[in-house]
Amino acid sequence: MILSALQLNTQAQYSRFELGFELGFSNFLGDLGGNSGKGRTFLKDNMMSLAHSIKGMHLAYRPAEFINFRLSINVGRIGGADSLIKGNGGYEEARKVRNQHFQSPIKEALFLTEFYPTALLEIDPEDVYHRLRPYLVIGVGVFKFNPLGQYVDEQGYKHWVDLKPLRTEGQGMPQYPDRKEYKLTQMNLPYGFGLKYYINEKVSMALEIVNRKTFTDYVDDVSTAYISNEDFYNFFGETSGRAKVAVQMANKTAFANGGVYRPNYGVGSKRGTSSNNDAYYATSIKVNIRLGKGKNSGGYYNSRSNRSEIDCPIVRF
Repeated sequence: MILSALQLNTQAQYSRFELGFELGFSNFLGDLGGNSGKGRTFLKDNMMSLAHSIKGMHLAYRPAEFINFRLSINVGRIGGADSLIKGNGGYEEARKVRNQHFQSPIKEALFLTEFYPTALLEIDPEDVYHRLRPYLVIGVGVFKFNPLGQYVDEQGYKHWVDLKPLRTEGQGMPQYPDRKEYKLTQMNLPYGFGLKYYINEKVSMALEIVNRKTFTDYVDDVSTAYISNEDFYNFFGETSGRAKVAVQMANKTAFANGGVYRPNYGVGSKRGTSSNNDAYYATSIKVNIRLGKGKNSGGYYNSRSNRSEIDCPIVRF
């Protein structure tokens, strides 16, 4: 009994820092794509067919077992496409006919707080061996995006082009003073939850779902209303190649209608919903490694395979 008590007092004390890696998939939640009915926020319009990979790494500081502060850096891709909507004769048909699409790389840096409520109820929260802990995540971040669209040239070849310089809704044009050019670096607010499992005192794995609320509606380059083809030619020039590309990328209803523009998708018609900012989320598997070594490399925590030889039995009445 005395030996066991001494070993409990000299349990492995790892650094409060943790290094981790993650791999998962990300999805876009915005104007483009979606499911049947009216467009909705969050998971109602989630399309798994448009999932893209996301990966990253993090460094965390753990002042106590119930809380973690984490700096994460991730890279991935998101996208949306009206053409993939399954039409059922409802409100979704208008989005399907709109026929817009986009892809965008994502680079982000997030500062997150992880809160482990069950750790507050544990008798010995420092003993994490084979421990399963749910947790909540909230924080603040910055991300960089660049929406791309697929342009079809006169020979029928497809090219991915940057959408922001095309000013597809008149952003930055003098006749549309209320439509400012959007910035490709923006703030976001990540929040979500996870479930962590400690394989041993040093290594753990987690399943995590984190949504990113953004403060822009232009992650997909769609937000307000259509402008005229003449606006592009007047701004870029009559013989400008950019004007020609912009005309096609701004209104793609002709591609879903035999080359003829749909009548209800002309100048001033709704192209997006500016009252709802875009969002994206990621579902990831994380591997976490606590840095440093224990005080006693042959002690209680580092000899779990032999714990029956040194543990005192626990008797409950």
